[in-house]
Amino acid sequence: MLQERSRLLYCDRQFQGQLHGRGMEREDNHVDPQTPVLRISQLDALELDSSLEQLIWTQFSQCFQNCRPGLLTPLEPELKALLQLFLWRFTLYSNSTTVGQSLLSLRYHNVLSSTPRYRPLTRRQKLALVLLTAGPRWLQERSHSLLMGLGLSPGLSEGHRGLLQKGLRSSLIFISSISQLTSLLNFLVFLRNGRHPVLAERIVGARAVFSKPNVTRDVAYQYMNRELLWHGFAEFLIFLLPLINTRKLKASLSLFVFGGGSADRNGATEGSGVWRECGLCGEWPTMPHTVGCQHVFCYYCIKSHSIADAYLTCPKCGADAGQPEPVHMELEMMGR
Repeated sequence: MLQERSRLLYCDRQFQGQLHGRGMEREDNHVDPQTPVLRISQLDALELDSSLEQLIWTQFSQCFQNCRPGLLTPLEPELKALLQLFLWRFTLYSNSTTVGQSLLSLRYHNVLSSTPRYRPLTRRQKLALVLLTAGPRWLQERSHSLLMGLGLSPGLSEGHRGLLQKGLRSSLIFISSISQLTSLLNFLVFLRNGRHPVLAERIVGARAVFSKPNVTRDVAYQYMNRELLWHGFAEFLIFLLPLINTRKLKASLSLFVFGGGSADRNGATEGSGVWRECGLCGEWPTMPHTVGCQHVFCYYCIKSHSIADAYLTCPKCGADAGQPEPVHMELEMMGR
């Protein structure tokens, strides 16, 4: 009885596996690899993959935030490469698609196959793709230490070591320049025909295609436009805010709201109190200096602010700051 049940269960699983395989094959047959994919979708997939790698590295480095500072710095290139290999193993190697591509309903198609239908990447293509992606990045980060290690052979003299290091450095710079130039040319070709945004994809023979027929984007254009608008506005604010003189703006608003008469009355009521604190730091003025108004500042405070801002104004009254001059006070000794 148990043998019959196990046999039936085995046959049922085999039948379900065949149905699932036929369904996947039918879905693959319905997908046309010749359907063009939008350039923005391919670039978005690369951006999402880069953001995911950065997020994983941030989470990994936070695990060691309570350890000695700089603990991961000597092995940072190797750790980043291992994390990228770990991510590749459970995404691209398993499903022929990256995380960014799966969010946009894309996957890699093997353009080297002779059939017009969809064909996933082979293991060699997947391995070559990750090596061409992570290898140059690791080599670029480790180039300095590698040059130092190759140039310090014990059998070479100082002159030969210097010549060897210089030659290796020049060769590495030349190779890096050629690689960047070819990447630029590949990107220009991608903008032309919409295929292979990365040079490694063109070398391996991998091309992004839709994973489902009549696919709809999981990331809507409205959301993307909102994100692009917000990022553009944030970059504009980052560029604009350092150019705004907040102290002068605050003083001008105070004069506009309260008027000049109230400011004069406040100055009259303060009396000698303005001489007891710096207009910038609020402490007792050290080496008191003035800039042409009734307020007093520490020498180091007003000097550093005047060097940083050529159009400095008094933060109290809004008057244009002139050349800092020392304050001369007359003291009278009263005898009993």
